[in-house]
Amino acid sequence: MAPAIRYALLFLGIVLTSVSARAEVAVPVGIIINPYAGDRAGPEKDDDAAAMTRGGLAEVIEAAGGQIVSSRTVALSAADEQQYGRWNRFGLASGHLAELASANQAAGVLNLGLYNNCSSLMGMLGGLRHATVPPVRVGLVWIDAHGDYNTPETSLSGMLGGMPVAIAAGDGLVRMRQQAGLEVPLPKENIVMVGVRDTDPLEQARIDEDGIPQISTEDVRELSANFRKQILQLTEKSDIVYVHVDLDVLDPDEVSGHPLTVPNGPTGVELGNAIRVMFRYPKTAALGIASYPHENDPGELTRKAIHRMVEGAILGMRER
Repeated sequence: MAPAIRYALLFLGIVLTSVSARAEVAVPVGIIINPYAGDRAGPEKDDDAAAMTRGGLAEVIEAAGGQIVSSRTVALSAADEQQYGRWNRFGLASGHLAELASANQAAGVLNLGLYNNCSSLMGMLGGLRHATVPPVRVGLVWIDAHGDYNTPETSLSGMLGGMPVAIAAGDGLVRMRQQAGLEVPLPKENIVMVGVRDTDPLEQARIDEDGIPQISTEDVRELSANFRKQILQLTEKSDIVYVHVDLDVLDPDEVSGHPLTVPNGPTGVELGNAIRVMFRYPKTAALGIASYPHENDPGELTRKAIHRMVEGAILGMRER
């Protein structure tokens, strides 16, 4: 055999061995379940978040090339349980979520947050920010049919679940934000909204005034130039990027049990493909999913959509 061919085959063997070794390394996944809602009406916590771990999620993670290394549920301490006030107690729960998320990030583990509702955003952001010393710059990809950019002054409903992005960005409920580990607000230029198509008038005015970039449902379906541009720009100005999904962003056919569905949403497959692209960027480090109506999921269509999103995150990381 000619020396040139022998060297070429040797080099090819080294490359294939390297690729195979990388393929065999599973993506470590740390699940954080937050059952607390934060809203002042209704139960303080429920089973919606924990229900996302059932029905084959572990098998989906393993098949995609991931491995669950921890699964923790946010809980109030004995001292916390003595505290009064739903919002106060939710702030305390957010602080515990932040501690878990920070530990996962510092250990190089993919944070997979499963939440009762979107207000858990703050705890995950706080945890990611404090995963290193000094704290890092966090970017947010907000995937939701709603902007959740109301403040206590602009909200028409008074629901905490309609305010977490604004709170994280420093526009209200300062103490709750600080309890979640966000002593410094999330910079508004580090927010990108995806699939947002149902906002209150004053909320939309705030989004427009603050110049929050938008990625439409069509952008998601097509993985368009705007989609790629906005994600790239966010990664360039951030040290860590967090991708947050409210399941009401989905097409109503796939999340029919959600009380706040909005027409013209992406399918689970389309959103899973988009998340896969997002997680190809090395700075994208965490995925959060909120608001699973597990008691009203005909055909388990919403559960299957959740699986596609988690699968997309792990596959994207493996393709870096």
